[in-house]
Amino acid sequence: MLDWLPKLDLPALTIKGRRLLPIVQGGMGVGISAHRLAGSVAQCDAVGTIASVDLRHHHPDLLARSKGCRDPQALNMLNLEALDREVKMALSDSNGHGMVAVNVMKAVDAHADYVRQACESGAHAVVMGAGLPLDLPELTADHPDVARIPILSDVRGVAVVLKKWLRKQVLPDAVVIEHPQWAGGHLGAARKEDVNDSRFNFDTVLEGVANLLRELGIERERIPFICAGGIYRHQQVRDLLGKGAAGVQLGTAFAVTSESDAHPNFKKVLAGAKQEEIVEFMSVAGLPARGVLTPWLKNYLRRETHLQSKAKCDTERCTQGLHCLTACGLRDGLAKFGQFCIDTQLAAALRGEVNKGLFFRGGAPLPFGDRIRSARELIEYLLTGHEPAPTPSQ
Repeated sequence: MLDWLPKLDLPALTIKGRRLLPIVQGGMGVGISAHRLAGSVAQCDAVGTIASVDLRHHHPDLLARSKGCRDPQALNMLNLEALDREVKMALSDSNGHGMVAVNVMKAVDAHADYVRQACESGAHAVVMGAGLPLDLPELTADHPDVARIPILSDVRGVAVVLKKWLRKQVLPDAVVIEHPQWAGGHLGAARKEDVNDSRFNFDTVLEGVANLLRELGIERERIPFICAGGIYRHQQVRDLLGKGAAGVQLGTAFAVTSESDAHPNFKKVLAGAKQEEIVEFMSVAGLPARGVLTPWLKNYLRRETHLQSKAKCDTERCTQGLHCLTACGLRDGLAKFGQFCIDTQLAAALRGEVNKGLFFRGGAPLPFGDRIRSARELIEYLLTGHEPAPTPSQ
């Protein structure tokens, strides 16, 4: 698909010497973006991303070995084995095209292990968000060919990372700028009230980072900036590339493609959600999140104030024994954080359990409404503006 770009008068996205379509598929866990989706997107010459957290849910043998286990280290080893499998399968599916990245959340207790495993398994890039990835250069030091890509949300965050990394004589190979007003998952704002702050606007950030790079003596072309959040139309892609972005990242739009690693019910919930059913709440990691108002989330939000008033530190409340997050509202008794097991609820969503699952979703409409189309058709629409013809059942 790379040969389309000159005809469309669109620039390629170049990361670590790889020439790519300016389209990035965001990482979505637990298990929503695993090898099938990431490999399919990479095969189209774009960036496919595996979400690293708790991928054992895609491997029945690993789930069987983890049954009844309460040893965090043993569970972590199983998840590392799952990550290794998923990266290698995605690379095989990509047929040498595009880029296969692994998303690692800084807020995950074992994030260093996940980064090292991603590199050892052959991933082309490590993308890190949900916290400032200040230690990413050290964690990838033995793998100089792996691209290092932080996810940040405002100029201040970019400045902190660039200045810290410069002291180590390292620069990011790209930076994802994620807008909290539209993204799903763990948002780059301290409070729910902050997600609409104007400092997150793409125009503000793109102009600000251009000034920052000049101040630091870094060539603008040295670091590609990729805009993420609220992007669902071809014209938005063109506008952002025209304003200095090197690419765009989408999550939910890829989560509902036919190649998504999620259950069909998951795709139906995300694609069918009405605007008033998409709500913000505090995740267990202490960051705002956005999800679909399913029966489980409705019930939780009704009880949230009461649960927070009863919050207490009790490691036995970690229902999975995984100790997945560095700080967890439920396990650590942090009253302002969410009071539920995020691994349990996201795993239920992956299985399509509408009444039990937590379904993260971005706040913007989807390119094809409630229709489920392929990753290739989505990428083609984003680049050309041509919508696929309806299928007989649509």
